[in-house]
Amino acid sequence: MNWSIDLAPLVPPPMLWAAALVALVLVALLVWRRSRGWWLRAAAITALICALANPTLREEERESLANVALVMIDESTSQSLADRPAQAAAIKADLEKKLAGIKNLEVKWVPAARPVDGATSGTQLFAELNRALADTPPDRLAGVVFITDGQVHDIPKSTAALGFDAPIHTLLTGKPDEFDRRIEIIEAPRYGLVGQSRPVELAVRETGRTGRAGEAVMLTIRREGVPDETVQTSIGRRTKIEMPFPHAGQNILEIELGTAPGELTPANNRAVIAAEGVRENLRVLLVSGEPHAGERTWRNLLKSDAAVDLVHFTILRPPEKQDGTPINQLSLIAFPTRELFSEKIRDFDLIIFDRYQHRGILQLIYYDNIARYVEEHGGALLIAAGDDYAGSYSLSRTPLSPVLPATPTGRVLEQPFKATITDTGNKHPVTRGLPGSSNQVAAAEGKPGAADASPTWGRWFRQVEVRAQRGEVLMNGAENAPLLVLDRKGKGRVALLTSDQAWLWARGYDGGGPHTDLLRRLSHWLMKEPDLEEERLFASAKGLKLTIERRTMKDEVEPVTVRTPHGKTYELRLEKTAPGVFRATEDVKVPGLYKMTQGELSAIAHAGVEDVREMSEVTATRDKLEPLLASTGGGVFWTSGNSLLGTAAASDVSVPRVSLMSGARVMAGNGWMGLKDREAYVTRGVKLTQMFTGLLALAALLALMALAWWREGR
Repeated sequence: MNWSIDLAPLVPPPMLWAAALVALVLVALLVWRRSRGWWLRAAAITALICALANPTLREEERESLANVALVMIDESTSQSLADRPAQAAAIKADLEKKLAGIKNLEVKWVPAARPVDGATSGTQLFAELNRALADTPPDRLAGVVFITDGQVHDIPKSTAALGFDAPIHTLLTGKPDEFDRRIEIIEAPRYGLVGQSRPVELAVRETGRTGRAGEAVMLTIRREGVPDETVQTSIGRRTKIEMPFPHAGQNILEIELGTAPGELTPANNRAVIAAEGVRENLRVLLVSGEPHAGERTWRNLLKSDAAVDLVHFTILRPPEKQDGTPINQLSLIAFPTRELFSEKIRDFDLIIFDRYQHRGILQLIYYDNIARYVEEHGGALLIAAGDDYAGSYSLSRTPLSPVLPATPTGRVLEQPFKATITDTGNKHPVTRGLPGSSNQVAAAEGKPGAADASPTWGRWFRQVEVRAQRGEVLMNGAENAPLLVLDRKGKGRVALLTSDQAWLWARGYDGGGPHTDLLRRLSHWLMKEPDLEEERLFASAKGLKLTIERRTMKDEVEPVTVRTPHGKTYELRLEKTAPGVFRATEDVKVPGLYKMTQGELSAIAHAGVEDVREMSEVTATRDKLEPLLASTGGGVFWTSGNSLLGTAAASDVSVPRVSLMSGARVMAGNGWMGLKDREAYVTRGVKLTQMFTGLLALAALLALMALAWWREGR
């Protein structure tokens, strides 16, 4: 029970206070005049004021509420180093015993700052604390205890930002004399041109002890495809290392620092820089023959590609055309055949002939130059053929014929047909997974195969019949004749598209089709885009989950040999996930650079939780938290145990004594820390009793007035 007196005045409070003031003056005047019986008059006036004040006896039935203590256990990456996990477990066990001995105390254990892929970097203890406080009333919070190494990255600037009035204490894991070395990347490229290199600027930093600046250290540099390199530098000095870009796509440079004796951890002694290799703009020469409905399809596609520089010529006036117009009155320019196909032919990555016929514009020697450009210099040639390819002026009747993968039969198939992807095409990166293909439709309909599915793209109506002699047929057309044939010839590549009606897809006729995907993949495969290679090994990592993918034209592949960051190797078998695609995903335990090999193919990937901020400083410290904790009345305590021999097990910890205190401002001292007794309660019932009202008040008032009159009359 709890007793109190409440006032419920019968008159407005200002009037009551004014009456009390007048009564006080009157009593003082009676005392000053030494009036007979002044004390009886004072008692009568007091009774009148009390009656007006209407006092009430308040009797409450209260139920005491337990104090709440929050214990935040830091589980960030740095807390997994050395003996800290065992030390944190020992701190928790000892603290649990001490808190269990305090009456009327509820303890909430909150794991915090767990590393999660894609989450905010660093140790976010106070963000976790705010989430834990969401279901904890501030008037019951007795205090907060952190079990951490002190490396916290979201410390508020003032106690006002906390939102509660309670002490915060920190029990530190780790040891005061720790030291650690790390590699700090000061500047690194995000991309670079293939065949060139860009500098990486770095420095070796040491934290946890002083006086080591200038000490020589060794760095091991690992680049793709070249032997490891050793570079000497010193602590604190900036060093530049060249990062080469041997190929397009992701390029990786690994830098490793040797582990010093007594160093806290080698986990941050390795830095990995991943940057994209980009090729200089690819130069494409497009030569169009007679104008036709789809002439601008290739031009629009290549002009929209930012990675392509296009040179386009259209043959509008063949040599045999004579209409009497003087040459000086024509606005056409002469086709620079010698400059393009003799002097600067090697400047181009791809040559496209779109419905082009040999009608004397190019001399035979230039066709021979193109053939040698493909075979000997690694050039690329694409023939987008129409009915011109079947006639007497066909390019197959020129010195280009040795590099062409198919010869025409002389027959033009003019009938509606839907292009279909062959079994080989389902494996090839140019046509694999084209939107609307049979495999795509079968997958969408949940069918086990594509036999009963039909492509959803529109029809074409003309195709040149050819006989494939070399290469791979990726698509068939009318009467199951080859529609798209690819071939590797010498060092170069050749493609033959036996229909000129891809523009029907571009115009959306009969539902259209994936002309952009098909033609862009085709042109980039010819220009040796790495992502479109038929035989390719890929590797990627997300956190500690490693994914390996093999793209191949084979039906089966051998296991992949995986080399771990520590140099150990093991084999991993890949499972077939799609035609021409084999994949495996594995959880690895050790962060670092993994190298995968399969025959002559190789790939690399860096696994590990990428949190540079978390691993930049890992030595235990009290300096970051101490100013804020001191303003709350809390303290910071080292818990590492000591022994007579100078060594101690991780389980030997020293946790300060815990006390529940009320009314104190300082809540921490040497060997002890305090929690605030909030004395919170909930009221279960209230009983109100009138103390001076009704007949009782009237009788008391009349009695006192009668006594005063009687005394006055004597």
